[in-house]
Amino acid sequence: MIKKLITLCLTCSVTLMAGIDKNELNKLEVEALLVKDMTTKQMLYSKEPFKEVQPASLTKVMTVMLAIEYGSLKKPITITREMTKVEPTIAGYRRGDVILMEDLIKAAMIKSDNDAAKAIAITVGGSEEKFVEMMNTKARTIGMSHTHFTNPCGYDTKGHYSTPKDLMKMAEYAIKNRKFNEISKMNEHRYRAINKNREFYAYTHNRLLNRYQYAVGIKTGYTAKAGPCLIARAKKDGKDCVIVMMNAKGDRWKTAKNIFEQVLNS
Repeated sequence: MIKKLITLCLTCSVTLMAGIDKNELNKLEVEALLVKDMTTKQMLYSKEPFKEVQPASLTKVMTVMLAIEYGSLKKPITITREMTKVEPTIAGYRRGDVILMEDLIKAAMIKSDNDAAKAIAITVGGSEEKFVEMMNTKARTIGMSHTHFTNPCGYDTKGHYSTPKDLMKMAEYAIKNRKFNEISKMNEHRYRAINKNREFYAYTHNRLLNRYQYAVGIKTGYTAKAGPCLIARAKKDGKDCVIVMMNAKGDRWKTAKNIFEQVLNS
């Protein structure tokens, strides 16, 4: 009986891991890579989970989650000069524009607009500094023990860092939120300043959303130090998979799609 149970357990283990070709993943030119089955909560592949990395615009997952949880989505936000003092990517707001909080959230997530992220921070936190404190408090609360934020956008500033494992924890926390999931899978968003005849257009940098039918988010990122990075999620027939990929030297979209195909079709 015991022998049969051991054989059954081993068979189940092999079946669960059968969809991942670890040898191929080991050959990928990525600084770090995590693949997690969100249905079984099993980590299918892990490379450098504890390495300190620059999170780039993956940071904005935390920024928008705080906006969703603590901000009023229908609140009109008057853009100040301070909110526009950011580096590209930007929506191009001008001082005096009035933008709904929900539109700022979508702009920060979909197009990764830094003026939108900064406007969120100043509005929700009262100041950018206070908002960063909120980010770090939330990080500790959800178990991101090796993360420290210094800004809401993801700039490569001193002391702004995370680990792939912590970024996975952040993603797992975020996808529990219905509104976050709704926004993170959007390809584009058109909106207007509610006090002026000015239209803005947010389009996604996440090519998976345009090319892979099972992709449902989450966030892309890039800076000179971080390189191309990605938190991606795909769902099919009750299967759910999340990938954290940092500093990908090759085609991150092709890599992510190939991983999803292995997991979702196994």
